[in-house]
Amino acid sequence: MTDNLAQEVAKRRTFAIISHPDAGKTTITEQLLLFGGVIRQAGTVKGKKSGHFAKSDWMEIEKKRGISVTSSVMQFDYQGKRINILDTPGHEDFSEDTYRTLMAVDAAVMVIDSAKGIEPQTKKLFKVVKKRGIPIFTFMNKLDRDGREPLDLIAELEDLLNIEGYPMNWPIGMGKGLKGLYDRENNRIELYRPQDDAHRFLPLDQTTGEVIGTNPLQDESIYQQTLEDIDLLKEAGNQFDLTKVMHGEQTPVYFGSALTNFGVETFLNSFVKYAPAPSAYETQDGEEISPTDPNFSGFVFKIQANMNPAHRDRIAFVRVCSGEFTKGMDVTLQRTGKKLRLNNSTEFMADAREQVTDAVAGDIVGLYDTGNFQIGDTIYTGKKVIAFKKLPQFTPELFMKVTPKNVMKQKSFHKGMQQLVQEGAIQLYRTMNTDEYILGAVGQLQFEVFQFRMQHEYNSEVEMTPIGSRTARWIDNPDKLDEHASSSRNLLVKDVNGDPLFLFENDFALRWFNDKYPDVHLTARFQSE
Repeated sequence: MTDNLAQEVAKRRTFAIISHPDAGKTTITEQLLLFGGVIRQAGTVKGKKSGHFAKSDWMEIEKKRGISVTSSVMQFDYQGKRINILDTPGHEDFSEDTYRTLMAVDAAVMVIDSAKGIEPQTKKLFKVVKKRGIPIFTFMNKLDRDGREPLDLIAELEDLLNIEGYPMNWPIGMGKGLKGLYDRENNRIELYRPQDDAHRFLPLDQTTGEVIGTNPLQDESIYQQTLEDIDLLKEAGNQFDLTKVMHGEQTPVYFGSALTNFGVETFLNSFVKYAPAPSAYETQDGEEISPTDPNFSGFVFKIQANMNPAHRDRIAFVRVCSGEFTKGMDVTLQRTGKKLRLNNSTEFMADAREQVTDAVAGDIVGLYDTGNFQIGDTIYTGKKVIAFKKLPQFTPELFMKVTPKNVMKQKSFHKGMQQLVQEGAIQLYRTMNTDEYILGAVGQLQFEVFQFRMQHEYNSEVEMTPIGSRTARWIDNPDKLDEHASSSRNLLVKDVNGDPLFLFENDFALRWFNDKYPDVHLTARFQSE
């Protein structure tokens, strides 16, 4: 291990942004990129009229619908640190992609709409982050609109998510009455839309808590209310505890407005100060691989086809867990034991990409893939075999039969089908006897995205016929299987690995099958958490 490697790893800050749809996640990502000097102008997600689209939303369907359905990776340098942001799909139909992304980060930023509070999708994703025990930083967004009382938001955070909240700053008003933020961490007041930027911050006396010098808010009743809230927080609120933060037991809470870029820079400075550098990753054998281990290791947490439609490329996203990645290095693919040379690699700067020549633990590297990689694959150097823990997978709940509209375009149909399935957002099955294609997904939007991309990226229009909600159960002992057991109520199919499973119409059909064929052992196989 070189001193230089340890120094480089210590500079990394790798995090994901999670939220309910429309809480402002993509907007705050834009502002962070602005501060990082990556972009000069923030797009808005729904920027159809202006033609400005969020830099992190590169897929055509995302621009058309104003939603994020893929996880983007962005990297920039800020205050001597190398920041890696993983923007995640907000839509619940793409939870699986988000869950896997959360396995590749060292911290999470949770964005909450201050008018709506904690919504179901936020709660669901929070549980995954909490399970990993990584630090969670909370940004209460949309302060420029009328919202709920800050004390209520903190109480809801603690009650619903069972985590201590420590407000790093506190709003002085909200909506049209927003005046500023009482910045507890930096002992100052940050004014909202001051007359000139030089007077944006008003320093506070550390003993009295009063503004040093002229205070334009002195006679505002909302300011006096804020001072009362601050006194209450000091007396009855939690104490800031960095150890608890590092273990995911306390979350620093920041208020602000991403759309008006208020409070975002203060949040970013604080995040960079407190967020952890990369830590050890656990293998399937329970061993911990240190980020400063000189041998390179990493795992594939995402595969994305056609990020550059002109080149029809396919990128495997790798979280570097240890050592140093260098272009052209030879690695072992743990699943097959094969040696691979990594000649083609990329790093991400919002919508621009550059060839990456080296990266260290914490960085995300994109490898151009010709079909070697699968989601969850471990790659490593050195003689010791490394296999990182398996990534979460969902059991699909909705199913569709899919056929090409034009039988003359079978080649593009099969290619598109294969590549999009390998990305992991949908799962592919074939009927055991007739070899018909069936797609499984967690939500309806995944099918819509699949259909759109098949047409626009592979020039293959597809017919999709719903077969409804089904309960998928794999067969542990196929030798006991009677193929005549298949019917419309319990459809026998095989997955991409050739393993047999039944798609049961409902729980009644599943119970009926268990009673009739007690020797056939069934399992759900995948767990979402």
